[in-house]
Amino acid sequence: MSIQQSELILNPDGSVYHLNLKPENIAHDIIFVGDQDRVSKITKHFDSVEFSTQKREFKTETGTYKGKRITVMSTGIGSDNIDIVVNELDALVNIDLETRKPKENLTSLNIIRIGTSGSLHADIPVDSFVMSKFGLGLDNMLRSYLVDSISNIEIEDAFIGHTNWDLRKGRPIVVAGSSILERKIESDRIHKGITATAGGFYGPQGRILRLGIQDNGLNSKMDNFLFEGNRITNLEMETSAIYGLSALLGHQALSLNAIIANRANGTFSSDPYKAVDELIEYTLNKLAEN
Repeated sequence: MSIQQSELILNPDGSVYHLNLKPENIAHDIIFVGDQDRVSKITKHFDSVEFSTQKREFKTETGTYKGKRITVMSTGIGSDNIDIVVNELDALVNIDLETRKPKENLTSLNIIRIGTSGSLHADIPVDSFVMSKFGLGLDNMLRSYLVDSISNIEIEDAFIGHTNWDLRKGRPIVVAGSSILERKIESDRIHKGITATAGGFYGPQGRILRLGIQDNGLNSKMDNFLFEGNRITNLEMETSAIYGLSALLGHQALSLNAIIANRANGTFSSDPYKAVDELIEYTLNKLAEN
């Protein structure tokens, strides 16, 4: 049965609606960044760039690095944008855009997010790298899908009990990252943990300007949460959505962050741009090796 035009929207040239991409425009290995300006900071390392386009906050460039074809794409901020990006990327490889029917033989993409973050713990220093072993979704986007097969209920229940989570905000969801990509990317330099994904930047992350928030102590509770050796290392707005949708659709996904601040001891990187560039080169080289 064909997918209706209102459900899978295409541009007049046949590209997917938001990303403005056709299947031939993307590689098997894809790097996500939030900021559109960071795309060129990655592709400047490429040997060549074969394709570039931008629509709204979604900028995409595809090229070659040490013989490896790689796509770099900006997603913008938040899990709502990730819902658009991952679904449309999957449509590019797993739906025949002419017949509007899912393909019989499905393709699994490798998706790696490169971001920046602040550490919650003194022993995760600035200029180090953090790998998200799990994504902890506090934003509810994934709850629109059938997620029982991918969620880690034990960690969810432990987090709800530890934080006295108000379920009127929705039930948190925990999804694991790709163990395949973890093995490809890991090294002694990388710290691992749980990345919490909030549904906003201010109140949802405990920031107070003129509005009071539902739980003033949530951040400190998250700081000392521990489940079977896994602690919450950082807080951002995309990882759990990337992990959840990728797992549901059969893609491999991993989130990496350069630590540019340490909240526990109040330090900030003396050269945050260098830390990010080191993570970019580290990730590109790991991808090129495999």
